Amino acid sequence: MSHSKPGFATRAIHAGQSPDPLTGAVNVPIYASSTYVQEEIGHHKGYEYSRVSNPTRTALEQNLAALEGGTSGHVFGSGMAAITALCTMMKTGDHIVCSDNMYGGTTRLFNQVLVNYGLEFTYVDTSVAENVARALRPQTKLVHIETPTNPMMGLTDIRAVADICHAHKVDLSVDNTFMSPYFQQPIALGADIVMHSTTKFLNGHSDGLGGVLIGTRPEHAETFAFVQKCTGGILSPFECWLLLRGVKTLPVRMRQHDENGRAVATWLSRQKKVQKVFYPGLADHPQHALACKQMTGFGSMISFDLGSQDAANRLLKSVTLCALAESLGGVETLISHPATMTHAAIGVEGRRKLGITDGLVRISVGIEDVQDILADLEQALAKV
Repeated sequence: MSHSKPGFATRAIHAGQSPDPLTGAVNVPIYASSTYVQEEIGHHKGYEYSRVSNPTRTALEQNLAALEGGTSGHVFGSGMAAITALCTMMKTGDHIVCSDNMYGGTTRLFNQVLVNYGLEFTYVDTSVAENVARALRPQTKLVHIETPTNPMMGLTDIRAVADICHAHKVDLSVDNTFMSPYFQQPIALGADIVMHSTTKFLNGHSDGLGGVLIGTRPEHAETFAFVQKCTGGILSPFECWLLLRGVKTLPVRMRQHDENGRAVATWLSRQKKVQKVFYPGLADHPQHALACKQMTGFGSMISFDLGSQDAANRLLKSVTLCALAESLGGVETLISHPATMTHAAIGVEGRRKLGITDGLVRISVGIEDVQDILADLEQALAKV
């Protein structure tokens, strides 16, 4: 039985990570060095200064590119630093089309910082591909989508949007944070660039911030490496090492996240006090068929509406196993209130447009024993 490309789990463990030639160490060492000795003028061993490149970082970047099926990976100090780097491809007068329902920090960066540099942004409901086509202008350089969206779990047909973008010679970037490359492969569906907050599922242990851009063309590699060098928002060797360690277990973690996520979503959908559950894995999700087509699992991100902020607060105050905290994608179950936490910045009107109610709760289901997660939710719901 011969096949050219190793499987996903094999790549997660081995891509970019051959044993250390000096010692035989199985794991890539943490190269805690800011600079590197050069033999003579113009002769070095591939490394000159750690803002430009570092061996631990190189291993990670090769690993993440291999998981997404891209040609180059570029890691940054946070997901927001990665999005900022993506936008440095633009210049004054350029236009970007994006999902109207994405992470609040992304819209804050676009609307409060980057507009000051003369970039223009149009937000559309990208779940209808034609909306993207209608929003394109001659100045449009990029379409940026998040699928599923945070926190409403709306999907965008990556293939359909990619076809529209390429017909107009516009790049498509996809924020793949919620699904991870294990469950969704945007590049295989036509995306040009994939972005992650590596803080979430890729790291998986809630112990390090990070972001990555994965490109598909030589000019992406050149541009993103240049931005790393110029702006310096890179990931430290230690955090690169944490991420390499996290990614090794990505496949087994994602399978458990998915199994637990399906069980929790099904249970929530049967509770009388829960008005609505947003989860692509449920048959009543309006885009369930698309989820089955472009994702190989449904993951562990679920939002559900309890009807009022008071009800949400009672639940969130009463959970003991689930941790009331920002972020997602860790091995532990994290639960949050989008209206006052992740999406506070977009304001009442912004939230109303997107359907983010005061009773909406978002849960990132961890990999604990699922009966313990359900028992905690049950006792907390009893207090609502």
